[in-house]
Amino acid sequence: MAYDLSSFSRAFASLFGQAPRIFSAPGRVNLIGEHTDYNDGFVLPLAIHHRTYVGICPRLDGQVSVRSLDFGDIHTFALDEPGQPQRGTWSDYCEGMARMLQSDGQPLRGADLLICSDVPTGAGLSSSAALEIASGLALLANADLPVDARRLALAAQRAEHVFVGTQCGIMDQFVSALGVEGHALLIDCRSLDAKEIRLDTTETAIVVCDSGVKHALASSAYNERRRECEQGVQILQRVMPAITHLRDVSDEDLTRHASHLSPTVLRRCRHVVTENARTQAAATLLAHGDMISVGKLMNESHDSLRDDYEVSADELEVLVQAARKAGAWGARMTGGGFGGCTVNLVSRRHLEALTSEVQREFAQHFGRVCPVFEVIPSAGGRQEQSSLRPA
Repeated sequence: MAYDLSSFSRAFASLFGQAPRIFSAPGRVNLIGEHTDYNDGFVLPLAIHHRTYVGICPRLDGQVSVRSLDFGDIHTFALDEPGQPQRGTWSDYCEGMARMLQSDGQPLRGADLLICSDVPTGAGLSSSAALEIASGLALLANADLPVDARRLALAAQRAEHVFVGTQCGIMDQFVSALGVEGHALLIDCRSLDAKEIRLDTTETAIVVCDSGVKHALASSAYNERRRECEQGVQILQRVMPAITHLRDVSDEDLTRHASHLSPTVLRRCRHVVTENARTQAAATLLAHGDMISVGKLMNESHDSLRDDYEVSADELEVLVQAARKAGAWGARMTGGGFGGCTVNLVSRRHLEALTSEVQREFAQHFGRVCPVFEVIPSAGGRQEQSSLRPA
């Protein structure tokens, strides 16, 4: 959905007395490749048309003031004073970006920021990365500094690690910064090489179903799963000393050395190893327009996330099974898990039936409405054209 930038510009001017420069960055949906990014593996996300917008103007006192139209509160910090990380508020993402850009040698300047967003929060569509990338673009522009999109994504990842407390991989920030309209990105999370994969949505719809179950990854089992993967690598290094991440382990390797791992750690490793293979295969099939085969791999991915990685939820299971029943080629949870959304690949001929079936089943089980909406492969972070001229 397109945000009303004219209203946003007027709100900014009313608060700060001057017209803003406006920057935006998208949320994302990951077609396949879940929990592989922090294992140096492969992911296949796309930037979506839901975006976070940041308006900015300079101030001269070295302070950065951040306020949100969505939440209403204000957070102010001094650039020449140490910050206080992991306060547990939305402003951690903005201040975290500023602190990481500074630590990366970027001399920022004081600024007033105003934020609004149509990326659903807590839904697994990476509203946090959208906020980080949009804020980073705005802060760099305010200081007349050039933008290196990969460097910006890495700073955003560090903001998550240090200032928010989530040990996330690079996928969300990378695709939010470097997404390409009409394409998914096959990202190698080790080299940060990205291959654009044309995603033709003429006859195929990419549909998101929002369970309404919010997830807070920093306080969930997300970090525990990462530790289990690291434990698996440490154990496997005793018999495979050359490996550094699960990216380096094949399905055959894992089968051969399974006896060294506890049942739980083996399941976690098996998901990551097989998911990497599925993701690379899906990218090849997608490039050839074989949506049915991509959908089968998405189904396998979800089943692995449910059974081996154990990050699904009752609401997600109802959504996935209803979508498959309605004719979706592929239906799987997307994002970190424990709530959030599912992503579905479906023929446009079955789009109405899928929407009806999913909403009927969800309401029957949980007594409430499940938002269902199509997402469009869109561009990454960018500067927007304000409708108001600078003073």
